[in-house]
Amino acid sequence: MKKLLATKTGKALAVILGYSLFSIVTAWGFELIGGYLPCELCLTQRIAYYIVVPLAIIMTLLVMAGKLRGNLLGWGVLLLGLIMFAGGLLGAYHAGIEWGFWPGPSTCTGSGGLSSGLPDLTKKIVMCDEVQIRILGLSFAGWNVVVSWFCTLVGLWGFSKRNQEV
Repeated sequence: MKKLLATKTGKALAVILGYSLFSIVTAWGFELIGGYLPCELCLTQRIAYYIVVPLAIIMTLLVMAGKLRGNLLGWGVLLLGLIMFAGGLLGAYHAGIEWGFWPGPSTCTGSGGLSSGLPDLTKKIVMCDEVQIRILGLSFAGWNVVVSWFCTLVGLWGFSKRNQEV
């Protein structure tokens, strides 16, 4: 663990891993324990976490084994930040739909039709334009933007400070 936290880039990796892992586990908790079912856009936003968390774990293990450091670690942290940026863009798009700033996909909003065939009546339909809960004024999509873009900033910070010892 000392090797991981020895550089600012390593610290950035640890922060990105921690926040990403906490966020996806929290999303699963709200779903499985709280009963808040995700819509299609929510599920799509999770892809960034499904890529970043395992990649960050692998990178962490490589750093701790002394196999990943310097510029390569910096580029890896930047890659994690860019993936989270893309996830945040999708979150911003989704939050904009929820606030009514722009229309969402017709298959996932209240204006949806039957253009894709009959719906599966055995599954509960969760619409992308209906907020299930707001926490401190933000929906799940809004919080995804905050966490994702925070991780992006941390990734950029870690990349810009690579090779610098603490």
